[in-house]
Amino acid sequence: MGNREDLLAGAKRCLLEKGYGRTTARDIASAAGVSLAAIGYHYGSKDALLTQAMMEALGEWGDELGRVLAELGEETDPQERFVAAWDKVLESFVEHRGLWSVQIEILAQMEHAPELRAMLGGVQKEARLGLSAMFQGVPEVPDTPDELARGAFYQALLAGLASQWVISPELAPSGREFLQGLRLVGASVLPGAGAGSAVSS
Repeated sequence: MGNREDLLAGAKRCLLEKGYGRTTARDIASAAGVSLAAIGYHYGSKDALLTQAMMEALGEWGDELGRVLAELGEETDPQERFVAAWDKVLESFVEHRGLWSVQIEILAQMEHAPELRAMLGGVQKEARLGLSAMFQGVPEVPDTPDELARGAFYQALLAGLASQWVISPELAPSGREFLQGLRLVGASVLPGAGAGSAVSS
């Protein structure tokens, strides 16, 4: 790898091991085996490099989870697929705990980091379309208001579940509990939707 790629790999490792706030430029340079000046040359700033590292780590997580969800098959009963998909998400949190912990940390920094806000804000649309496709088990979805709305819904569920899991993994809802919540909310919001029977754990 070249210095740019080495820096990205080193930043990703530091980010997941130490977090956003505790990672220094010297930490990254040391992990990458390059000079401190290389960060400014290739990325402009430590924060820009860390943000890029987080985006790459998120992309890797998404690719990995997408492959797992695609294996569930489109022919699976939609409710059971919903349950299985969210259980797979929970499993992925265990393997990628550092990624989700650092995301929550970064959200707390957002108010004072306009560059970070702009970069993350710029990928919201792509993220929503990607989540819509991922949870439907298809390679991609069209850029339509319906798919963006679906993706935003999944994005909200994902962020909420990640927060609950990072705080207290044993209390984070399972896929089946998520399904029951969806039934109950749907019954109270959508005309004609039934709450259905209680979902067993």
